[in-house]
Amino acid sequence: MLSIKRLSLEDARILLTGAEAKSREIGVPMCIAVTDESGHLIAFNRMDGGKVTSIDIAINKAFTAACARRGTHEYNKMAVPGSPTFGIQNSNQGRFCIIGGGLPVVVDGEIVGGIGCSTGTAEEDQVVAQGGIDYFLQHRK
Repeated sequence: MLSIKRLSLEDARILLTGAEAKSREIGVPMCIAVTDESGHLIAFNRMDGGKVTSIDIAINKAFTAACARRGTHEYNKMAVPGSPTFGIQNSNQGRFCIIGGGLPVVVDGEIVGGIGCSTGTAEEDQVVAQGGIDYFLQHRK
């Protein structure tokens, strides 16, 4: 039998709070999604001004980061034509996202979930996702 660590709803809310604060700090409203380690959505927030088209992107970034166990920006670099990973973005019924802004959430060396942010540039999205993780690691119980 497996013992699995996973984010709780309270944990997801802490991640959202941190990401929202970073989003306000950089002046870019975001769609923010948090999933458990299996990529299932726990919490979502579309801030005022977050793009409607970014809803699914944020959710898919969090899904990818949690399930594939690495940041979506890393897959972006690996999914170029001619690489062995080219086309991976078409897997998982098109949910596999290679746009930066999705990061796995790691606690005690284990991936317990994913956070995905979308509305800004890929770099801004990643900064906000990392802001959520940094806040979570400081404030989790």
